[in-house]
Amino acid sequence: MGKLQSKLRHSTYLYSRPDGIIEERVQTKASQEYIPVHVDTVSVVATLNSDLCISGGKDKIQEIVYVTLSHTRETAVAYNWKTGHVVKRFTGHEREITKIACIPKSNQFFSASRDKTVLMWDLQGSAQPRQQLSGHTMVVTGLAVSPAVTHLCWVPREPYIVQTSEDKTIRWATGRRGGVSGEGLWDSRGLQMAHMFPTKQHIQTHCEVSVDGHTCVSCSSGFGGEGCEATLWDLRQTRDRMCEYKGHFQTVASCVFLPKSTASMPVIATSAHDSKVKIWNQDTGACLFTLSLDGSGPLTSLAVGDVTSLLCASFYRGVHLLRVDHSRGLELQEVAAF
Repeated sequence: MGKLQSKLRHSTYLYSRPDGIIEERVQTKASQEYIPVHVDTVSVVATLNSDLCISGGKDKIQEIVYVTLSHTRETAVAYNWKTGHVVKRFTGHEREITKIACIPKSNQFFSASRDKTVLMWDLQGSAQPRQQLSGHTMVVTGLAVSPAVTHLCWVPREPYIVQTSEDKTIRWATGRRGGVSGEGLWDSRGLQMAHMFPTKQHIQTHCEVSVDGHTCVSCSSGFGGEGCEATLWDLRQTRDRMCEYKGHFQTVASCVFLPKSTASMPVIATSAHDSKVKIWNQDTGACLFTLSLDGSGPLTSLAVGDVTSLLCASFYRGVHLLRVDHSRGLELQEVAAF
């Protein structure tokens, strides 16, 4: 897959003047438009390594089965986010792919779907799933057995997972690990809740744990500015709420910690259904920059590419490649779309 053409894209962003007044400005930039990787809504994007990412959503491809029967299957796509080149397509789910989780330092990843299954894939293997985990009685939305779980993530170097759910809670569970083919897998029979953070007012949609394992950020649903926030939690002894990030006007679908070298202070990024990506000062809760991806619809997922790059999945314009620019302070620019 090659570059299709360069297009002028109009986006809006918020600029904080030295006198403290915040202005909304229109940004016109030439961004690279590649042949779309997906032809329908992209629900999730995740980075597999420093060059490749995996994305999935509502894409369907047609397959012929036993010559007479045809049906559609959902597709996950691996591609080089630096060049736009598709590496491989993985087909197996019967309904929308809702989550993708990559196994660190490997070529393997999991995908969860509304068809009630979790599939394990290998980039170096066939285009068919390496393993299928089924038996759920309801939609799998967060690579977990509970239908209420919206997302879960591992605490680095610790026997814990953090999960967000539709019951408006953030929970910290502990369990035991087992080994399968050299990879660490969690035995759900040994999972026990270690801590439940104070219940929020809205559904918790996503969570991510910092690289050092000390903090977790979660985000929530909402509308018209009610809810629509991200929250930073302490995972150490106090386990308190540390900071809140408010400024989106619709559901915040994703939140990520940005690498420490991205800015002079610790920062996080959020994406929301209001078509905006925001960068926040992690310690103070101040919004440092807002990029509006006009015409993209709800922004569904964020993934860190490298120290200056973010990948953002959207309803209407596929996956956006965003770059942090320090030439005029901390700014975020769209440089490509796949």
